[in-house]
Amino acid sequence: MIFTETKLAGAFIIDMERLSDERGFFARAWCEDEFAAHGIHQPPRQASISSNPKRGTLRGMHYQIAPHGESKLVRCTRGGIYDVIVDMREQSPTYGQWIGVELTADNYRMLFVPEYFAHGFITLQDNTDVSYQISAKYTPGAERALRWNDPNIGIEWPFEPVLLSEKDRNHPDIQLAVRM
Repeated sequence: MIFTETKLAGAFIIDMERLSDERGFFARAWCEDEFAAHGIHQPPRQASISSNPKRGTLRGMHYQIAPHGESKLVRCTRGGIYDVIVDMREQSPTYGQWIGVELTADNYRMLFVPEYFAHGFITLQDNTDVSYQISAKYTPGAERALRWNDPNIGIEWPFEPVLLSEKDRNHPDIQLAVRM
């Protein structure tokens, strides 16, 4: 596995090292030792799938507060997404900063999202599925979110969403979001 650390400490773009032959390829999508070598000691405790029939569906920006922080390993298994994370760790030098990564079924790329990072995405194609491996269970009452288009963060989405839940549309901006 090829780990590329992003400008946000602890967040990695992960590409699979493919062993290819005439049958196709084989690659590891998870290896406890390789993750540990990069300081990641949060094995998955839960796996979830998001199915999105319409291009332009936006989900986010979600996170859980302490002590229920959750890291995520995100991969697009059908279609494509523009995946975005925002550092919500108040003591972090990159607090409030974001990155965006294109994850597609064809590029097999993954994004490791550390604890206390807000996470969201917009679908780039119809019929897009996203797989998450999550280090902690969902805890009602610990979920928080911030607004997808908060001007204080300035996320540069590839286009305006066409489908957004009322809940996601009305999240607070970062000044009002619960901090870590």
